[in-house]
Amino acid sequence: MVSSGLDDLYQEVVMDHGSSPRNMCKLKNPDTTAHGFNPFCGDIVDVELQLAKTEEEKISNIGFYGKGCAISMASASMMTEAVMGVSVSQAKNIFADFHSMVTNKSIKIDSYQNLGDLEALSGVANYPTRIKCAMLSWHTLVAALKKDSATVKTE
Repeated sequence: MVSSGLDDLYQEVVMDHGSSPRNMCKLKNPDTTAHGFNPFCGDIVDVELQLAKTEEEKISNIGFYGKGCAISMASASMMTEAVMGVSVSQAKNIFADFHSMVTNKSIKIDSYQNLGDLEALSGVANYPTRIKCAMLSWHTLVAALKKDSATVKTE
């Protein structure tokens, strides 16, 4: 179980990202974009990527914009920091770990030490209605990586 002090720290991290999102911007000449919408609460997010054409394709730049609750905006902000500069395959692995963390409250927090600050969103698993808020930007990222132009919905 996460201690009260750690809960407070996690809450501070989430509130900081929710009120001052990182990488909330439109990119010049993105290589791919995707649009996400959560009809349950109205959150909207667009994710834009620039990909480096190296041996292993990497996310060289990422931006997002939209509107939504603090959890949605914090998750998008934290996501951009987590995947900036990583390979596409690494980004997909981070997505899988994050998805598992927020949808499976029975797994110990220690299982996700490789997620860094993203662990601050682990408590979302205890609030099923908030999981879609936290996952919206991530599903939109995956759509952008697949170059899928259909709107991502969390229903």
